[in-house]
This record gives sequence, C-alpha cells and structure tokens, in this order.
Amino acid sequence: MYTNEAQMKQAAGWSWLAVITLLAMGVLRPAVAQTPARFYWDTLSGSNAVPLIFESINGNTNPFDPAHIVTPNADFNATMAIAGYARTFSLFDRSAMAAILLPMGRISGDVTVAGRTFRQSASGFGDPMLEFNINVLGPPAQKNIPDVMRYEPGFSVDLLADLALPIGEYNSKQPLNLGQNRWYGRFGLPVTWQLGPWVPGRRTTLELLPAVWLFGDNSNFVGQTMKTAPMFQLDAHLTRDLTENLWASLDGAWFSGGKATINGVSGKPLNNIGVGLTLGYVINNNLNLTLGYKSTINDNAPDALRMDGFMATLVYGWHPLIEGSRRLKSE
Repeated sequence: MYTNEAQMKQAAGWSWLAVITLLAMGVLRPAVAQTPARFYWDTLSGSNAVPLIFESINGNTNPFDPAHIVTPNADFNATMAIAGYARTFSLFDRSAMAAILLPMGRISGDVTVAGRTFRQSASGFGDPMLEFNINVLGPPAQKNIPDVMRYEPGFSVDLLADLALPIGEYNSKQPLNLGQNRWYGRFGLPVTWQLGPWVPGRRTTLELLPAVWLFGDNSNFVGQTMKTAPMFQLDAHLTRDLTENLWASLDGAWFSGGKATINGVSGKPLNNIGVGLTLGYVINNNLNLTLGYKSTINDNAPDALRMDGFMATLVYGWHPLIEGSRRLKSE
C-alpha cells in the first residue's frame, strides 16, 4: 500500500516520463526518418510539454525533407533546432495528444556532377508540423492520479496523423531548402506492447510504428515539377528501464518507396534500414534529458540513402494538478 505522498511522487514521475518523452529527440522528423522510443506512451490528460531539440546530421539527403530524396555524390551537413508544444487530453474517454513543432537551423552541402563540385546552403525556418494522436485499443484515458496509478498499457494501438504546413524558408533557384514548398504528412498506427511488470525501474516495451508518408507536388522545384510517391515506414524499439530515472532503447527503422519524379524523369525508390541507440534520463519531475545516435547501415551504393545523426533533447513538462498539489504541500 502506497502512502499519499508516495503515490503523488510516483504519479508525477509516470506523468512526466510519458509526456516528456512525447516530444523528445526530434519527434516528427528525426535523423533517419525515425520516431523516437517511448514517444506514444499515454499519460495523464491535461499534461503539457515544451521541448528544445538539437540535431547534428550528415548524409546524402536533406534531413529537413522526410521523403529523404537521395542526391548521389553529395555530402550534406545540417544543424537543426526544434521547438514546440504538446498537450494531452481525453477524447471519447480515450487518451489523445496534439502537438506543433517548428524546425529551424542551417544546412550546407557539396554536390559533385561530371567532375565539378557545387556548394549550396540554406538557413532559417522549416515547415511547421501539426500532429494528432488518439488511442483506439488499450486502457481508457488517465483523467486523475488514481487512473495513473492503475495504468498499464498492455497491448495498445493508436491512430496517428501528421500534417506539415508549407510555409518554411524556400528558394526555388536551388534544390536544397529548409521548407519543401508542398503539403505532406503521414498516417500511422503506433503500437506499444508491455513486456513484464509496469513498475518504474523494471518497465520493458516493444514498440512498433507502421506508417505511410504522403507528399503533394512541388510545382517550382528549380523551375520544374517534382512529384514524390508515398513512402512506407516501419519503426521498432525495444526499451528497458535501467533505473527508475534512466532508460535505454535499441532502435531500428525500415523505409521503402518515396520515388521522386521530376518533369517525368523518375529516380529510384528507397529501401533502407537504420539502427540506433537511445538513452533517456529524468532529471526531476519537470525536466528530461535524452541522447541518441542513429545511422543507416545498407548504404554502400552511390544511390543508397546515407545518413547519421546525433541528437540531444531537453524537455520541460508540467501538469496543473500536480503543480498545485506540490505548492499546497510546500505551504
């Protein structure tokens, strides 16, 4: 039997762990197009999170573009910062989440064609992304602290929808840009499968995300029209608590499709695998630090996707109920 104080502390810890990892590690467009581990854990309705995400990425594609169109013989370097806001709520007695993220930063690269090397660069703001997620199979929404104490995900399935707004920085005279000058988004079915007991310090999960990205046309891609076929993505994570505040994840991703066609000339579709490692640490009930590294592995061919990146995230999360209880206790 928990005391009231212990229950409050544990409930707060569970709430922040879920909502903070909600936006950690570059959520919507991370390196190697992979959604981070523990991103779709359900949490206490009414929770809020504000992330500050930093990424350093290298490869032969533009990491600001989730289609990851490969440019053979190219070497791009990008520094990205992502800021955003997320809020959880209950909808039809199911856990739901809405979020907005704004990427910004700079990218530069060298492209070699016919023995000549061309350098391009871009900086500023990318396309903002809106996300909506709702649980469709699993426990009901967590509306109060007793719900949090009783919660176990078991086998949970969510419905996910993302939409990017084409208002980021765009220069039609060059192909390398932060904004993509087109609508795009994805639909997915995040799956969380609880393995073993749901106790802080002992939690283990297997997480899957099958999703499809859809892309509108860019009618002014260096004076031409670029069309991109749908891209299928499958993310997988095996996560494990190392202590009550520290967790780790082995990450994998497979993405296929996304063939680009420019004025009727088609490129090659993707068929690539990425792997990575994630470490997350709960600093306190409001702050979480996450570090991760991801890289493609089947990338030896000139036209294969090659990308690797390091990511660091600091996220501040809060809930009015728990913050109010904490203030009452201090008084």
